[in-house]
Amino acid sequence: MTPAIWPSRRSSGVAREDATVAGSAPGSDAETKGLKPGDRLLKVDGFAPTRDNIWKMQYRYFVLRPQPGIQVEVQTGNEPPRELALKAKVTPLKTRLDFSGFSGTEDIESVLRDIDKEEHMNRQRYAESDDILIWKMPRFDLEDAKVDEMMGKAAKHKGLILDLRGNGGGYEKTLQRMLGNLFAQDVKVADVRRRKETKPIVARTRGGDAFKGQLVVLIDSRSGSASELLARVVQLEKRGTILGDRSAGAVMRAKGYYYEMGSGTIIYYGASITDADSIMSDGKSLEHEGVTPDELLLPTGQDLAAKRDPALARAAKLLGVELSAEKAGSLFPIEWINR
Repeated sequence: MTPAIWPSRRSSGVAREDATVAGSAPGSDAETKGLKPGDRLLKVDGFAPTRDNIWKMQYRYFVLRPQPGIQVEVQTGNEPPRELALKAKVTPLKTRLDFSGFSGTEDIESVLRDIDKEEHMNRQRYAESDDILIWKMPRFDLEDAKVDEMMGKAAKHKGLILDLRGNGGGYEKTLQRMLGNLFAQDVKVADVRRRKETKPIVARTRGGDAFKGQLVVLIDSRSGSASELLARVVQLEKRGTILGDRSAGAVMRAKGYYYEMGSGTIIYYGASITDADSIMSDGKSLEHEGVTPDELLLPTGQDLAAKRDPALARAAKLLGVELSAEKAGSLFPIEWINR
């Protein structure tokens, strides 16, 4: 398994597009060979990872062509760069399920275990004090009742920190319900522009049940789609403060088309075709641009090594709550799926 990495920027606000190691899976070859949180990842198999190409690397290694190992060049602080040959754990997924006999039962149980692991990794997490609720939202996949339940918890506090770092987006209806809980009036999310038509997306307010407290939204380079739209609406409407890193700039809408071929052994495949863009109320698209935070702030390599989260600590301070970067870093630690 490869280490968790992300393109980063310096906390001073000076743009920086290289990658930093966030962590290595416990017991992995990467951890054994000394790859540490905070290390700069200079090259992967000879290529330098950047904000623009890291998705291609992930697609290649995790989907198209998983490798038994990778060669990386890393640097710790001001030490000389070093090369590491890292072994990967490649887990082949089943191309088909046999539902006949005992082996079918094993197949079903394996699928159910994987589903349980995915659901656990993507659960809603939160922490609260007397004054603030911190909501770590992994993706936009909640029914209205669950959104209202979480916002009901926030309503008991003066401030809400909505942590959308790493949130790649999700359902439009969840986005609309989230915004309906954050605004006392209806608010336009964006205009969906297709070749032959343009239609507005509007979030209907929950009126007196909407959250009225202070709001800080955390984003990073992995915040995409619905996360970016929410953050930008909050920013444009001056509803709260956006803090963190520039978001992914991936808001184009697409339709999925799924096919199969063969007999006996069935090959499934598909395509995702972009069919519309989302134009914000300022007349601009976020595609390839992303949301630029009101305050640009990311952990340094030293912060990652010490498991500190200065962005979350700063968000709490903006809401009048003292939270150390060390304590903030312990609230939502990195979790790993063991297959």
